[in-house]
Amino acid sequence: MAATRSLALKHFAKLLTSQGVLLMLFSLAVFASFRYETFLTPLNLMNIMRQNSMLAIVALGMTVVILSGGIDLSVGSLVALGGVVAAMLAPQGSFVAIIGGIASTTLLGVVNGLLVSRARLQPFVVTLFTASAARGLALSITEEKSIAVPSAASGFVWLGRGFIGFVPVPVLIVGLLYFATWFMLHRSRLGLHMFAIGNNEEASRLMGVNPSRVKLAVYTFSGLLSGLAGVVLAGRLGAGQPVAAFGWETDAIAATVMGGTFLTGGQGTVFPTLAGVLLLGMMYNLLNLEGTITPWWQLVLRGAFLLLVVLFQQRIVQRD
Repeated sequence: MAATRSLALKHFAKLLTSQGVLLMLFSLAVFASFRYETFLTPLNLMNIMRQNSMLAIVALGMTVVILSGGIDLSVGSLVALGGVVAAMLAPQGSFVAIIGGIASTTLLGVVNGLLVSRARLQPFVVTLFTASAARGLALSITEEKSIAVPSAASGFVWLGRGFIGFVPVPVLIVGLLYFATWFMLHRSRLGLHMFAIGNNEEASRLMGVNPSRVKLAVYTFSGLLSGLAGVVLAGRLGAGQPVAAFGWETDAIAATVMGGTFLTGGQGTVFPTLAGVLLLGMMYNLLNLEGTITPWWQLVLRGAFLLLVVLFQQRIVQRD
């Protein structure tokens, strides 16, 4: 009887880890719809999706990195750098600006991957260094000033502000990226190898997997997505800002963990991460509608919530 109860509790805990974010998202939406008259308005719901699209792109890259057993603390700085580079290249045309912004951060993603996979340095140390270097570079080349995007770069601005039908372009980009990444993770050899090295790198090596190649791929992918998010953000704001995306690495990790991806790697998927991003965005939206909690206390609440989720995950791992 006790063994059956323990097994049932274990299954319930795992279900809560994987699907709990959807339950929290639904419960919060129901609560907000009764408390705030403006919550369910199309304008407010659209704002939540648009404002969090860039974070959703970054969190997707973070999810892939964490699934492989790593961490990327450079994503926020790479977003800023990608937006700044794109804004500086905008007078040369939208295509050059977009490609240049994404290429600059992809290159730094390659550097992260090489240092982690070939030099065998700890991801925490490597990406912390890259975060500092990228932020410093963004501040240096802009002389600590925002770089305005010229109105002539209409394609650039369209990425951040445009619509296809009634769907904002950033939201459409997020949908396409998440479906493509889900397919890659669950229907390709590279995806299976990511899960394998996240579960047990040494065992995966004995099975013929090349962990160095996989790590290089995941950090490059994260760098690419950070640059794309920076380009979209600069297009939406109409400027590349060297101080943009400050603290986004924490939000991306929080969304990933809330979506059920274990920080130890090897377990998780991408769509719950998207739900985690929406949950974070909804929480901030409700706090703003409430108007009684300052942005600084919102940071405290975010950190406390992330700590609780990680502690819950740790208990599940210990039970296993």
